[in-house]
Amino acid sequence: MKKIKAKIQKLIPWLGLAIAAIFFTVFVRSPAMAATAQHYTELEFPPLKEVELPAYERYQLDNGLTVYLMEDRELPLISGTAIIKTGSRYEPADKVGLADLAGTVMRTGGTKRHSPDELNELLEQRAAEVETYISQNSGGASFEALSEDLELVFKLFAEVVQEPVFAPEKLELAKTQLRGSIERRNDDPDNITRREFRKLVYGDRSPYARTVEYATLDNIDRDDLVDFYQTYFRPDLTILGIVGDFDSAAMKSLIAQTFGGWKAQSSDPLPPIPSATQANQGGLFFVNQPQLTQSYIQMGHLGGQFDSPDYAALSAVNGILNGFGGRLFNEVRSRQGLAYVAYGFWSAQYDYPGVFVAGGQTRSDATVPFIKAIFSELEKIRTSAISPAELAYAKESILNSFVFNFADPDRILSRLLRYEYYDYPADFIFQYQRAIKAVTVEDVQRVAQKYLKPDQIVTLAIGNESEIQPPLSDLNSTVKTVDISIPPAPSAAIGDS
Repeated sequence: MKKIKAKIQKLIPWLGLAIAAIFFTVFVRSPAMAATAQHYTELEFPPLKEVELPAYERYQLDNGLTVYLMEDRELPLISGTAIIKTGSRYEPADKVGLADLAGTVMRTGGTKRHSPDELNELLEQRAAEVETYISQNSGGASFEALSEDLELVFKLFAEVVQEPVFAPEKLELAKTQLRGSIERRNDDPDNITRREFRKLVYGDRSPYARTVEYATLDNIDRDDLVDFYQTYFRPDLTILGIVGDFDSAAMKSLIAQTFGGWKAQSSDPLPPIPSATQANQGGLFFVNQPQLTQSYIQMGHLGGQFDSPDYAALSAVNGILNGFGGRLFNEVRSRQGLAYVAYGFWSAQYDYPGVFVAGGQTRSDATVPFIKAIFSELEKIRTSAISPAELAYAKESILNSFVFNFADPDRILSRLLRYEYYDYPADFIFQYQRAIKAVTVEDVQRVAQKYLKPDQIVTLAIGNESEIQPPLSDLNSTVKTVDISIPPAPSAAIGDS
């Protein structure tokens, strides 16, 4: 998109001068503005407008491909996304990294009609993009182009989706890059904290927490990528969304021409979505990093899903605990001065349990007081009713930010595709908006008592053991050490023996 915007800017070179002229006229030539400036508490704003979805069309091809079209003529740009029902959670446990590699080499390896270099050159000449990925819960491909280049770019996009060759040399390059990421994965304490916390909650063998290792990379070859692609990349498992400056009738014709003949190479039903359970019921865990001058902390337990009837009330709990003006910021960071960063929120997922996670960063000697302060704030919201003013502030913040979900057609279409993908109603976000408005003080305390479970909270601290005073044992006599050493590659292990 940056390339395309740069190209557009060349078409309107006067834009910068125009903005400068407006700025000079409004701000330099208007001294009255400074004389009438008001304190922010005196400002009044009109109520937010009701959000409306722009017109769009949904239909299906005979091969099962689902299509969303949303015209937007504001700029001569078109973008599209194909979401595929797959994800790394379906890869074999002894081949972790397979989905990531497939998602990468699908694009970098070229197609049956164009080599990687040819594909790159054709796209770069037009400041266009075609990208692919496979994440934990989904896979996909996307394109961006100027309207005038749509036909060529869209055909290249269709090639990448339907005719990837998974070039062996590109697979080896991607594996080398992944090996490099394994080697560096303990360089950032933030990354260590997030990774190891998920392992403690979900279990290190869970598809929602396991990590790629040298050994699992060595188990993956090109045939594995082809098999994974053929299993999941098929029209009946794909949702295609296109937004931008196009004529719907012409777009339908192009889609039929490029995707109408796509046939599934497998008709097997998808495997069941992997379940998630909590691996550790509470406990205090520690990673000693002597080079650190501060501690990184995450604490929490298994959470829930977006379709929970209590999700709106849990969002209000988030608003009361988290962010500027939230209890953790006001109490733990500002009043007690225990943290540089403090947060706590219920992080739901669409089709498997998410987590409730709290934490932050603090100086080494404040580690234990910080953890105690977080527990204290969680206990308060569970056992004492919040004030109506707190609830009003939380609800207002949520509802005011709601409009940014609809800031442009791209975001709106993205939500529609996401809800279709996870089989949520198309108006789910409006249901959520109405539910937020209906949340009461009693609802907040009820869900806090029901869903926040102090006895199940897993606490992980990353820091300098010698500088953490009082020691973590003041919290729990049993402090379990987490081993974050990187298992060597099998070939290296053999060579060293």
